[in-house]
Amino acid sequence: MSGAAPEAAAVVVDDLHVAWEETPVFAGFHLAVEAGSFLAVVGPSGCGKSTLLRVLAGLEVPRAGTAAVGGVDVVGRPGSCAWLPQRDALLPWRRVLDNAVLGAEVAGRPRDVSRAEAEALLDRFGLAGTADRWPSELSGGMRQRVAVLRTFLTPASVLLLDEPFGALDALTRRSMQSWLGEVWAERSAGRGATALLVTHDVEEALLLADRVVVLSAGPAEVVADERVPFARPRSGDLVVDPSFVELRRRLLDALGV
Repeated sequence: MSGAAPEAAAVVVDDLHVAWEETPVFAGFHLAVEAGSFLAVVGPSGCGKSTLLRVLAGLEVPRAGTAAVGGVDVVGRPGSCAWLPQRDALLPWRRVLDNAVLGAEVAGRPRDVSRAEAEALLDRFGLAGTADRWPSELSGGMRQRVAVLRTFLTPASVLLLDEPFGALDALTRRSMQSWLGEVWAERSAGRGATALLVTHDVEEALLLADRVVVLSAGPAEVVADERVPFARPRSGDLVVDPSFVELRRRLLDALGV
């Protein structure tokens, strides 16, 4: 995409330079994400997708360039975004409800307020009756639902989703994709949230996102930028729609697959 940031951008990365030792990952990288949108980032392994999220989360300091969320510099400043890692990262000594409110607690929200909101959402997140259960008593899909709830309860306007379903089996992953699409449509409408998803799965990107960008191998550049025209909610049946198939083909071509 072009380096020009739209006026309504929630996230702006400009002239980003990151290297692993002497290997450049980003060398003058630009990206802007519109407020209230869901962006998916796909690309080959090792191209820097997760590194981009780490920069926005304030966990990775670039050699040069800027990263801003809501117009505020976030370089080296953790806490501006809500983070959903590849693994659920649930604390084994905290029960489900206590894990769900952890991000909100760290952000300084009153404990009673966070717990009340979490309890009200357990059923919608497919977690009815689990408030007092331990993480070890949950399936992989259930654990990831708790992690998603924790992310949504964190008082941040930008959500960073780092391959959140990559560790799940294919059937559970597809079910979780449909569920997250529904939850996103419901929850984002009221809070104006913006999401960035990193994934290797082009179909996942098209089922969840409003826009998909494809990164090249390092130093990473945007080699494709596609709007996703399909209305929400999106079901798994969409993958056989001719328009979906054509858009998937263009993205795979950009990936060199």
